[in-house]
Amino acid sequence: MPNGAADDQSAGARTVSFAIDRLVLTPHDIDLARSPLAGQLEADTHVLGAFNPGMTRLPNGNLLLMVRVAEALTKPVFDGAVHAIRWDAEARSGGGYVLDAWPLELADTADPRKFLLHGHGWKVMALTSLSWLLPVELSPDGLELRAIHYDKAIAPAGNWQSYGVEDARISKVGNRWYMTTCSVSPERHSTTLYSSDNGLDWQFEGIVLDHQNKDMLIFEGLIGGKFWAQTRPLGDLFFAYPPGSPFHAGPSINLASSPDARHWQPCLHPHIRPHAGTTSSSRIGGGTPPILTEVAGQRGWLSLWHGVEPRQLVGIYRTFWTLLDEHEPWKVLATGHPPLLEPRTDLTEPLKDLMYLQDVVFTTGIVKAEDHFIVASGEADLACRITHVPREAFVAAKDPGEQ
Repeated sequence: MPNGAADDQSAGARTVSFAIDRLVLTPHDIDLARSPLAGQLEADTHVLGAFNPGMTRLPNGNLLLMVRVAEALTKPVFDGAVHAIRWDAEARSGGGYVLDAWPLELADTADPRKFLLHGHGWKVMALTSLSWLLPVELSPDGLELRAIHYDKAIAPAGNWQSYGVEDARISKVGNRWYMTTCSVSPERHSTTLYSSDNGLDWQFEGIVLDHQNKDMLIFEGLIGGKFWAQTRPLGDLFFAYPPGSPFHAGPSINLASSPDARHWQPCLHPHIRPHAGTTSSSRIGGGTPPILTEVAGQRGWLSLWHGVEPRQLVGIYRTFWTLLDEHEPWKVLATGHPPLLEPRTDLTEPLKDLMYLQDVVFTTGIVKAEDHFIVASGEADLACRITHVPREAFVAAKDPGEQ
């Protein structure tokens, strides 16, 4: 059965509104006096964004968001240079944060999230912020803030994370929680794993996927006695599909399996691929860890993922869905052509003075409720959005092979 993305009718074909769809955490809620960086830099910082939260349900019934806090220099450009924050193992006793200065004539600062450095012969960049992870506890419905656990924040702990820890995804498998994160450094752009026996206190397990493999999502349950995960390897070179193929070359969502969640073998079967007939998913990547449930009249692994339509600097990010076979997860049972979630500028209107991006919803967490799903997303790389999505919102296309 062929796998792929949505057809050319996906974007704008249907506008879906949900009764509960709101921002639950913004930069205004973050106290940088309790940041891991506090007191370590001779420069002012601010919260560029508090977004892209991994999500799970805690033993007490509350929801946990593992929020990416992007902490940026208030004035990154001074003394003829643009500056980046970096964790350095040699700084202070046991490591700390330093500023790197790059001459302005060597840097392209068009993107507010990063700057490119010229003269290397290949793409080299540094970030305008450093990210760390903040556990935020919400009520069981995800709508009320219960606690912010600054004492349990996850910050860089080695040079493999010198530019930060980003975009947590949390899965509960059996009685243990697993969290994948993206660790960014000059050494490598890797996927790192944490585990927990309570969903709140995390133990570092090491690097599990190496260079430039993003959006790793561990299935919330074993298949054939093994862990399974969606992965998304990146690169600057992709080989062409033959003329007339329904797919086009580019980043795709792949599969891998593991006996222990630490050592991963890629699956031979292709998984979700960008479709040649649409611009709304020209580039795709994983969203939420797949959960076993029933939607659109079938039981399988529900996967929410993002598709990007090229436009201006960053593009338009939307959330799509696919239902995978319970026993052979490379097989697609159903998918929806219209996007499930779209960016909402009305939600960020009260934060317009903080906006630096638009047209981005980046979905990163899902839990089941009685007759709906609670979905967590990052909105505009700025804030955390919670949406209650009823089961009937998942309307399958007539032929999943036409994804």
